[in-house]
Amino acid sequence: MAQDPPAQDLMRYEAMAQDALRGVVKTALKRAAAPEGLPGAHHFYITFKTDAPGVSGPIDLLGKYPDEMTIVLQHQYWDLAPGETFFSVTLQFGGQPKRLSVPYAAVTRFYDPSVQFLLQFEPPAAEARTPEPDPADETDREPPEGGGDGEAKIVSLDQFRKK
Repeated sequence: MAQDPPAQDLMRYEAMAQDALRGVVKTALKRAAAPEGLPGAHHFYITFKTDAPGVSGPIDLLGKYPDEMTIVLQHQYWDLAPGETFFSVTLQFGGQPKRLSVPYAAVTRFYDPSVQFLLQFEPPAAEARTPEPDPADETDREPPEGGGDGEAKIVSLDQFRKK
């Protein structure tokens, strides 16, 4: 008896699931952007493809990480603005405030180590682009008060990978 070939997923369920889970990231960032900030010990490691369409930030910063970058939202971040399709945040790098805008579609990993919660996403298709200069980099503005007391860190998540 001949076996029927597997049905083709014309609904694209995997893509729908990825989009739905990116909604979890958006909701978590909206809670972190609330006046109360992050509750308890919660903090986020967000990894994203720097060459994905729509990613913007200072040329010098994105140039150091031409493929992928991880940011930490814990103590020292400002102006977190989660929108419908992307989020923006100001972090300190080398003592200088720098603004990043990241589409949720560019996020490849979202991790909250305080509760061992991890989401991984399929990377978006890469796009050859040149990072735009960030006008905020050319000012001597100080970061707003109250963001925390540490400096933003870029870390390797190798220790969290399944072996």
